[in-house]
Amino acid sequence: MKLNSAIRKAMRQYDTDIQNVVILCIGSDRATGDCLGPLVGDYLKNALPNISVYGTLECPVHAMNLEGTVETIYEKYNTPFIIAIDASLGIPEHIGYATVSSKPLFPGKGVNKKLPAIGNLSITGIVNVAGFPNSILLQSTRLHIVMTLANCIGSALYYYYQDSLEQAAITSEDAW
Repeated sequence: MKLNSAIRKAMRQYDTDIQNVVILCIGSDRATGDCLGPLVGDYLKNALPNISVYGTLECPVHAMNLEGTVETIYEKYNTPFIIAIDASLGIPEHIGYATVSSKPLFPGKGVNKKLPAIGNLSITGIVNVAGFPNSILLQSTRLHIVMTLANCIGSALYYYYQDSLEQAAITSEDAW
C-alpha cells in the first residue's frame, strides 16, 4: 500500500491524461537481478491489456534496444508521460525495497553502462547490494526478491490505473 500511495502522490504533481501514460519496463531476462522490469511488464500486460507497456519477458527493453524503443514511443505518442521501471543495487538494509522518484531513471548505471536518462517518473526495485563486480551480483540475485518486487510494483501500478480509470469514468459521466 505504501508504494501505491507513493505512486499516487508522485502522479498528482503532473497534469497528465492517463491515456498518455506509457510504462517502460527496462531489463533483461538473461540475468535474475535484471529481469525485474520485464516481469513487471508481463504482470501489467496480463492485468491491464489495454495500457501501453514496453518491456516484457517476450520482448525485453535493454541496453541494446533502449534508444530505439524510446524513439518509437515518441513517434507513437505526441506527449508521452513515461513511467520507467528498472532494477537497482543498494545497501543490504534496502534490498527488497522499491523507490519512486519524480526524476528520470538512469538505466545501466549500476553496471557502468552509459545510457540516456529516461522517464518522467521512475520506479526502481533494489534487488541486491552494490559492489564489485555488479554484473555478477545481478546474475546471482535471488529470484524470490525479484518476483516479490515485481508483484509489488505491478500491483501498485495496477491499482493506480484502476482507480484512475474509474475516476475518469465518473468525471465523464458527470459531464453529461
